[in-house]
Amino acid sequence: MATMSTIARLASERRIGFKMDEVMSGEHEFQPGHGPGERRPMSFRVTWGPTNLFKWLNPWGDEFLTQPLDGTVTVDGLCVDAPCSGTLALRYFTERKIRYDFRFSNAGRSFRFVGEKVNIWPWNLHVSHTTCYGELVDETSGELVSRSITFFRFRTAPAFIASLRLA
Repeated sequence: MATMSTIARLASERRIGFKMDEVMSGEHEFQPGHGPGERRPMSFRVTWGPTNLFKWLNPWGDEFLTQPLDGTVTVDGLCVDAPCSGTLALRYFTERKIRYDFRFSNAGRSFRFVGEKVNIWPWNLHVSHTTCYGELVDETSGELVSRSITFFRFRTAPAFIASLRLA
């Protein structure tokens, strides 16, 4: 745990940030020609958070409410615990959404996943903050490989909250 003097020093140097660990799980369905047609499990476990709160909270900066993410992704029928990295953008004020955008490789192929939690309003946070609609694209061909719906499960909320730490 960081001491108050460490926090004060990091804040004065504008290097204070935080990290959180999030798990999203649900299902995906391959597009025709890319795998079996039935719905299959999909999940990702990522750590995200800004490294500089001052830049993260600056509405005029490029890093406003956008932070790096790293973790692993499992797309049943494609990969298991493949390392992934990208960004998580909290676009509450401009588009009323949260966007997960990350890349990973498997069997010599590169993929990009873009998932969004959409239609965020104060009265529907229990749905809009828990449901993520995603698309998985083969970066070489540009072809859509899979569509998914993953969820932040309420049972994971205690671990998610407990994972908050200074970074």
